[in-house]
Parts: sequence; structure tokens; C-alpha cells
Amino acid sequence: MVQKYKVKVASFYRFEFRNNPPICYIMGKMLKDIKFNKDGLIPAIAQDADSGEVLMLAYMNEESLRRTLESGQAWFYSRSRQELWHKGATSGNTITVSEVWKDCDSDTILIKGKAAGPVCHTGNKTCFFQELTKKDIEP
Repeated sequence: MVQKYKVKVASFYRFEFRNNPPICYIMGKMLKDIKFNKDGLIPAIAQDADSGEVLMLAYMNEESLRRTLESGQAWFYSRSRQELWHKGATSGNTITVSEVWKDCDSDTILIKGKAAGPVCHTGNKTCFFQELTKKDIEP
């Protein structure tokens, strides 16, 4: 069962992380079962809140999850640059977050929101625009 956490910036009292495993406090509730990988990251899927279309997959660390929940804007962790990344800070194509969910295993985050423009660095609305078929695996 998916556990839902609505983002309401003003209603978050405390959100902190401690050593392994991280312990999150949101609205006074301890979320100690969020499973970051050995590098301290968790996959995060961004989805259009209205259409349900998958926009992108990125990774979050403790700080980017905290900033996302506190600000209502999508934050991720760039594995290539090894730094926090406010989605759209450069392009203007931010994602305004309406809901944040975790999956049944607590090892994946789902962010539902509205993008201010194309999400993909290629200029496409979504990063998932290249369909694979059986022909792609045939010799």
C-alpha cells in the first residue's frame, strides 16, 4: 500500500535526519523506514499531477527530500555533479509539488506536481520519449 504525504509547507513542524538509518520527522511523525541506498540516495519519479504522465526519474538524498517537502518545489541530487539540484533553477522549468508519496517498500519516492515547462534537458515535455520495442534487441 502506498503511503501518502501531502505537501503543505506551513504545516510541517520538523523534518530532520539522523545517522544510519535516517529518521525523518514530518508533522511530528517519525518516518524511520525511508530506505536510502548505500550512497544515501533514493530514486524519485516525477509525475504530472493532472495527467499521470511520468515526467522524469532522478535521485534524492536526505537534504533534497527535506527541501522538496519544505518548499513545495522539486529538489534532487545530481549524481554526476555530486550536488543538490533545484529542478528548473537554470531553465525556469521548475516542478511545483502537490503531493509526495513513498512506495510499499519505502525505497522509491513519487512526486506529483506541475512542471512550468519541458522537464527533459532535450526540450521534451518528459524524459520518456524514446520507446523501446522487440526490434531494439534483435541482432
